Amino acid sequence: MTRFLSKPILLTLCVFALICPLTVGSEETPPNVIFILIDDQGYYDLGCYGATEVETPHIDGLAEEGIRFTDYYAAAPICSPSRAGLLTGCYPRRIGMEVWVQRADSQRGLHPSELTLGELFQQNGYATACIGKWHLGFEEPFLPRQQGFDHYFGLLHNLDGVEIIYFEDEGGVPLMRNDEVIKRPADPAELTRRYTDEAIEFVKAQGDNPFFLYLPHTMLHNPIGVSERFKGTSQFGEYGDAIQELDFNVGRLNDALEELGISDRTLVVYASDNGRGAGRNKDQPLRGTKLSTYEGGIRVPCIAWGPGLGIQAGLESSQIVTVMDWYPTLATFAGIEVPSDRVIDGRDLSLYLTGATDSIPSPVHDKSLNSHVALRRSLDFAGEWSPLFTRDEYLNAFFYHGSQGALAAVRAENWKLVLNPGLQLFDLSNDPGERKPIRDRDMLRKLRGMAVTFQEEMNRDARRAGYVD
Repeated sequence: MTRFLSKPILLTLCVFALICPLTVGSEETPPNVIFILIDDQGYYDLGCYGATEVETPHIDGLAEEGIRFTDYYAAAPICSPSRAGLLTGCYPRRIGMEVWVQRADSQRGLHPSELTLGELFQQNGYATACIGKWHLGFEEPFLPRQQGFDHYFGLLHNLDGVEIIYFEDEGGVPLMRNDEVIKRPADPAELTRRYTDEAIEFVKAQGDNPFFLYLPHTMLHNPIGVSERFKGTSQFGEYGDAIQELDFNVGRLNDALEELGISDRTLVVYASDNGRGAGRNKDQPLRGTKLSTYEGGIRVPCIAWGPGLGIQAGLESSQIVTVMDWYPTLATFAGIEVPSDRVIDGRDLSLYLTGATDSIPSPVHDKSLNSHVALRRSLDFAGEWSPLFTRDEYLNAFFYHGSQGALAAVRAENWKLVLNPGLQLFDLSNDPGERKPIRDRDMLRKLRGMAVTFQEEMNRDARRAGYVD
């Protein structure tokens, strides 16, 4: 209903909603949150991002009624670090999860001392579920139900050739529901439908209780799985067919929210965990693939939808937004204050998402529940870099890390400084394909100063991943 209110009234309601939980009648009703994470979906691989080879009407519909981000970044160009960034609100390097992926024989994972989004919502009265691919450690302390999720259904692993070998003697990679093996080996062609079935059943089971649903799909990671119904339906091979199957199942989930009468109090985020490939025509200039820190490897699709919660409709946003920002932002929408001992890298976007501000507000203004959280980072601006940039410029910068965990580049506003093998400065507003280095000594020094400051911050504050003996 809020989408039909006048803008002044809507903004007033939005600001109020960020101070207090959403209320229906006299009873407080915290909003539901669904985070749909797609595996390996490229920047241009949705209709609303320029794809002509696939049809994605349901996901495009989320963008039409919500916010489509044009400059949104995964935490890393590879699976495990990216997921760690989402669930903790931290650069993977801060929490010791920046290097490559966790295989089935790994002795490390997301440290139990980290407060995941699942734990944050669980501790504040939410029912929580992780349905899909985990990939953040496979020893007991690292599993989803030890990391804040009441319910788990899916694969703890990938299905590619370097992972299925660990399960050859056991009959293949298992599909799990909590601690029970549902099927072995898992069939990739079934997973999109089965995850969605499980997600809908979880949502239905909650009644009026608020829930946080983390839905990390196995698709579109290789090997691609497509059900018979969708084979040959796109102009983009198996990959395109799988995208269209995902879109259909996003539509099924949306329909369930409508049928249950809870769509007006549900916030949905749709995003990819890393890039996949470069553009395919002259109107798609990004280059780079998964594992790279070219824009095509780490800038990904992201849509936020929640008309009933005041999320702006039909907005194309060029603000620099990262996966880490969802941690404090979703907490604010739920009326949950991030505990004072949590040092994270994400910024609270809530005022911007609801249109109360035209850009991401400075954390020093402390106008939303978790806006101040970004100020907990221990920053030292003494020395030669101190005159070059402000605290806000630093907090709003994005620091690219490669698949092996090394700092590779830094972006501030439209400028990107590539650090290795040599310094190269690009103006992404005019050259998003990173093909024409710019000579600007002052800007180069400014971004290099940010990079050095970030390295020093991580050297002081980075935490260890979890290990088992």
